[in-house]
Amino acid sequence: MGRLRLTIRLLVAAVLVALGCAAPAAADSDAGQVFAPRCHAVSDSDRRVEAMIDRAAWNCTGTGWQANQPVAWLRFEAADWQGAKAPRHFFTRTSRHERITIYSLDSGGSLRGRSFAEADGRPFAAGPVFRLPLPLVTSETEALLVRIDRPHSIPLLTEAGVVRYPDDANRSLQEMMLLALVLGMLVLPLLFDITFFVVLRERFVLFHSVMVVAMMGYVLFAGGVISVIVSLPVALLAILAPLCWAVGCGAALLFLSEFLERGAMSRRMRQVTFWTGCWTMAVPGFFALQLHGTQAFDDTGYFLTIAPSAVVVSVALIHAILRGSRSAKFVAAAWFPLILTSMERLIRGLGVYAGPSSLDLMMFLATGIEVVVISLAIADRFLAIRNERDAALTEARMLEQISTRDSLTGLMNRRAIEARFDELLVQGFDTFALVDLDRFKAINDLHGHQVGDAALIACANAIRSGNDRDSIAVRLGGEEFVVLLRGENTLQRAEALRQAIPIRIAQDVPGLDLPVTASMGVIVLSQAARHNMQFAEFYARADALMYEAKASGRNRLAYERLTVFSEPPAGRRRKRDNRAA
Repeated sequence: MGRLRLTIRLLVAAVLVALGCAAPAAADSDAGQVFAPRCHAVSDSDRRVEAMIDRAAWNCTGTGWQANQPVAWLRFEAADWQGAKAPRHFFTRTSRHERITIYSLDSGGSLRGRSFAEADGRPFAAGPVFRLPLPLVTSETEALLVRIDRPHSIPLLTEAGVVRYPDDANRSLQEMMLLALVLGMLVLPLLFDITFFVVLRERFVLFHSVMVVAMMGYVLFAGGVISVIVSLPVALLAILAPLCWAVGCGAALLFLSEFLERGAMSRRMRQVTFWTGCWTMAVPGFFALQLHGTQAFDDTGYFLTIAPSAVVVSVALIHAILRGSRSAKFVAAAWFPLILTSMERLIRGLGVYAGPSSLDLMMFLATGIEVVVISLAIADRFLAIRNERDAALTEARMLEQISTRDSLTGLMNRRAIEARFDELLVQGFDTFALVDLDRFKAINDLHGHQVGDAALIACANAIRSGNDRDSIAVRLGGEEFVVLLRGENTLQRAEALRQAIPIRIAQDVPGLDLPVTASMGVIVLSQAARHNMQFAEFYARADALMYEAKASGRNRLAYERLTVFSEPPAGRRRKRDNRAA
């Protein structure tokens, strides 16, 4: 959290420094003057401009803005620019409309007008606005009347203005610096997402990538940064900004539904969050297209249908925090400023009050904060998931070890050796030595099972002592063990291990009346026969040899060297060597 506070402080400091910089010098004393409309009105499409000359037709209270009527009107009073040079350009926020007609009303009642289609608007090089030239404004001009056919957005009306110089309506250099800073910050989490997805393959990383790309699009189109790079049609700019916001909000909900820890949200809450995200991308995304057929309700429809996303996010985060989610706290810190600024933008977009487009800078700043905190949240979640997976792998290895290891001696068990037997044969383990302790039952009967277990452990340690890359010790069960060997002198090495067993038992288990010896049956395979035998066949032959060793007096080794495997040991002659210990 200390790193997070430091990052936010640096971001805020950079913004304050940028906003505190001196503005570029004006071209003359009239530069920088923007004149807002005094009054506004709405009408049907048949109303002519002559009917709007009377002041009684206008609403001059600054409230009651509407963008759901066929025609919206704006009135600029010449008294506002008296003593200054007359304006030459009309500008307003980029939004869909059908046509804008601008009239210059002289004191004698004469009108001069210019009409422009939507495609005639020229986006500014900096700012989410476009401009149109005014008709001739003279000293006799009393007012400018602007008729907007099929307006799709209230900010198209509330953020309109007239200026003398086109650059007067541009964003300031400091504002553009802030937007560039936020845009640059958005690149880093996108790179992080790509890196995380390569490692994690989690869906929430993809959803966050979509959210980041949508945010980048919103800063480009709603912030007007794109106009510095390329000139796009007004209609396209007007659609892309709200569409990016809808997609970003929807992706944020999908991200939230997948991102939090298991159990952080109930199943129903997770489903509500997920489907609200789908709704947000689909329904407000449709209204963002601003089709002329939906002009009467798409502006209100967009804001009302996107509002539930903020409600669901808030409820889901509170729900997860109350359930102890660490990740939800990160997300809440990241999204709280963004939710507040989004609600301000929603209220302003619904026409509850009018405000300058510079208020959007709060949303862009909140976006920058979101980027920093969510990147930290994803990194924190990444570490948590990695720890969870490491713990799961450790547990899996432990379970595997339990299932493949003998619990008493720690040697591999029969299940493990049978599963790997073919692979071990290929690796050259061609000597199979079956070991059985002689008269082991007497130890349990005379001294108890605890002493018997100690003898088994000592036996395992004796045959394990020879464990290296060329020998593997296994406990089959009871007092039976197997040693697999490869390399040179395997028969002599097997005999050495057998002879080491009574010595180790006597050393580790004192108090036994007699030495505990072992008998061994050994199969040595030739290269030609190596791939033709299964574990059960090895075991059957070695077991027969081991019993022959016991029948010959115990405490000895019997072996067979196979070249071609065709018959069981009793059915053919074989080479034996019975040796006393």
